Amino acid sequence: QVQLVESGGGLVQAGGSLRLSCAASGRTFSNDNIAWFRQGPGKEREFVAAIRWSSGSTAYADSVKGRFTISRDNAKNTVYLQMSTLKPEDTAVYYCAAGLGLPLTSVPTTRSRYNYWGQGTQVTVSS
Repeated sequence: QVQLVESGGGLVQAGGSLRLSCAASGRTFSNDNIAWFRQGPGKEREFVAAIRWSSGSTAYADSVKGRFTISRDNAKNTVYLQMSTLKPEDTAVYYCAAGLGLPLTSVPTTRSRYNYWGQGTQVTVSS
């Protein structure tokens, strides 16, 4: 059975950095898009960043551009989200998601394009 496991969440001060990891079992990312979504208290789940495993193409939400970087490690079948210059509004549960990538298309940013989801990891940014 496919499992995505997020790790690396925690409590950080505003302006600090944190790196999240998403490790897959039962599935390789080689043909996938992998994304990070987040859901803050009382808010809808929103897109954060995504990467096409095969090409390395990325997409970012405007709110995190220049601060967050998504990357992958082929050997570990793992995707990372490096978060810098964190703000209190970044506080949320962060979810890793994966879906089949399609050639010659933009990296998707909508939840419906992702089929497999992790359980989430809490990121709290204090002011």
